[in-house]
Amino acid sequence: MTILLRQVKIADIKSPFNGLVKDILLQDHQIVSISEKYTGKADQEVVLKNATVCPGFVDPFVHFCDPGMEHRETLQSGAAAANQGGFTTVFVMPNTNPVIDTKSQVTYIKQHSQDLPINILPIGALSKKIEGKDLAEMIDMHTNGAVAFSDGLYPVQSTLLFLKALQYVKAFDGVVIQMPIDKSLGSLGLMNEGILSTRLGLPGIPAIAEELIIHRDIELLKYTNSSLHITGVTTAKGIALIAAAKKEGLQITCSVTPYHLFFTEEDLKDYDTLLKVFPPLRTKEDQKALIAAVENGVVDCISAHHMPQDWDGKTIEFENAKAGIASIETCFAAVKNAIPSLTDAKLAELFSSNTRSIFKLSDATINEGNEAELTLFSSKENTLLSKNSSKSKSANSPFWDITLSGKVLGTFVKGNLSINQ
Repeated sequence: MTILLRQVKIADIKSPFNGLVKDILLQDHQIVSISEKYTGKADQEVVLKNATVCPGFVDPFVHFCDPGMEHRETLQSGAAAANQGGFTTVFVMPNTNPVIDTKSQVTYIKQHSQDLPINILPIGALSKKIEGKDLAEMIDMHTNGAVAFSDGLYPVQSTLLFLKALQYVKAFDGVVIQMPIDKSLGSLGLMNEGILSTRLGLPGIPAIAEELIIHRDIELLKYTNSSLHITGVTTAKGIALIAAAKKEGLQITCSVTPYHLFFTEEDLKDYDTLLKVFPPLRTKEDQKALIAAVENGVVDCISAHHMPQDWDGKTIEFENAKAGIASIETCFAAVKNAIPSLTDAKLAELFSSNTRSIFKLSDATINEGNEAELTLFSSKENTLLSKNSSKSKSANSPFWDITLSGKVLGTFVKGNLSINQ
C-alpha cells in the first residue's frame, strides 16, 4: 500500500530535506520518494493543515504497569495512549510485578508488544528485584533486548552498587538511567520543601535530596567514564550540576517532564491530588531554570514520566494519594505550551533525535530508501483532550479539558498510518 503525505514540512537535522516542504511517498515500511510535488498515484493521500514531520518521538521513561498492575495500564492501552501522543517508541520502566530483572521478563515485554502499534522497549532493572542490594543480570537482559538499565521509581541509594552498575554497562556500551532522589531526605515528603509546604501543613522533599544524588552520580561517572542519563530533573542547582559536568566532557545526559515545565508548587495550594508527583513540583525559580536549560540545550530530551493511577489512588486525601500523572497523550502540547519559543526543529531534537542518539537507536532519518518511523505534528494547531477521548486506562491527568498550544497530528510506524481526530 502506498501513502502520500502531501506538502509536509520536514524537521530532521540529519535529513538533506531539513526545513523544506515536500511530498513524501510511503510504501509498506519505507520512504519511497521525497519530491516537490508528487504526480504519480497513491492508494491514500493525506493532506494535513500546518503539518510538520520528524523522526518518530521516543520517550525513555514511561510506566505501562504490565505485568502485575493491569488495572492501571496495560501494554495495549499504554501503546494506544503513546501513539495518540505521537510516540512511536517508548522505554517501559522495570517497576512491574514481577520486576523486569531477568531475560525472561525482557522477553515477556518484547513478545507481548510485537503486534502493538508502536515499539515498546524494556528497561532492565539495575538491581535484583529493584532492592538496591545486588546487581541484576544486565548482560543477559541486554543480549535479549533491554535498551537501558535503571531501578526506575526506586533510585539507587547504595554508592557501591551504583558504581558497580556504571562499570558493568561499559562491557556493552550501555546506559544507566537514574531518577535523582536521596530517599533518606525525601522518603516522607509529599511536595517541595519550603514556605508553601509549611503553610499547607505537608512534609516536604528538599531540593538537596535531588542535588546530592546528582552530585554523587557525577563523581562516580568521572571515576568510571561510563554513560549516565538522569531523568526527571527538577531543581535549578541540579540542572546546573549537569551543565557543568557536560562542560567537563562527561557522558551525561538528562531529561525533564512536561509537568515540571508547566506547573509549580504554587499549583498545589488547593491540595489537588492530580498534581501530586514524584519528584515533586518545585518553585517558579526552578521552573525558569528548567525552561532555560531546555532552550539552551542542557536538557537533551523530554520524558512524559507517564504514571497511570486508578481512581482510588487519586480520589483520596492528599497525604494518601498516589503520585503520578498520565501524561503521555498531552506531553508534546504541554511542552509547546510551556515554552512557546521552541521551533519545530528544536522540538524534533527534544522528542526524537537526541533520545535516539543517547540510547543508540536507529536515527530514522527522513530520506529516500530509509525505513519510515514518523511523527506528524503542528505547532499552530491546539490540543484539547478529555477523559472520554483518552486512550489510557487511567484518567489521572490535570491536562484534561485544557486547550493547549501544539498538536500531534498522527504517526507512521510499523508500516501503519494513524491520524488523530
